[in-house]
Amino acid sequence: MRFTFRGLDPKADAPLLHSWVTQPYASFWEMLSASVDDVMVEYTKIQASGHHHALLGLDGGVPAFLMEEYLPASSPLAPVYPVLPGDLGMHLLVAPPSEGPEPGYTTAVMDAVLDRLFAKPGVDRVVVEPDALNTKIHALNERLGFQPAGVVTLPDKNALLSFCSRDDYLAARRALGTLSIPVPQGASL
Repeated sequence: MRFTFRGLDPKADAPLLHSWVTQPYASFWEMLSASVDDVMVEYTKIQASGHHHALLGLDGGVPAFLMEEYLPASSPLAPVYPVLPGDLGMHLLVAPPSEGPEPGYTTAVMDAVLDRLFAKPGVDRVVVEPDALNTKIHALNERLGFQPAGVVTLPDKNALLSFCSRDDYLAARRALGTLSIPVPQGASL
């Protein structure tokens, strides 16, 4: 397997995350002007929440992306859609490329993340809520099986609520196995 995962250490990993979330391509993370301490505080809260946590994705042992998983029933999504048992929320931020974009890289990352999430017992559907204006991630989400459900208003944004069932993901994965689709590295969810 190309990608592995490890738990995020808010203090030790804050400088690395800061270097990612303050890049222009990560504007939808709303941390462009954050300090390293701001990043550490935010991820300390996430890791201590009990319903939301972050992992670093490694490519050959090198940090390459951030993924967060959360329980929608304990999130700002709870009042905007009927949360079902088996729903799991996800956020994704791919690091800026060190040697230029690699065609298909972000799709491979998203595939690894979804594979990990659907391997968890009881997960039937992955939920995402990227900013409604983030068209790059909408295209990636749809490529991997997410079905848009409409724009919802959250405290920090208007978001395109989308769902991916296990069956939709597997069908998309089969379709991608026969296609070569270049995807720019650096998409965020």
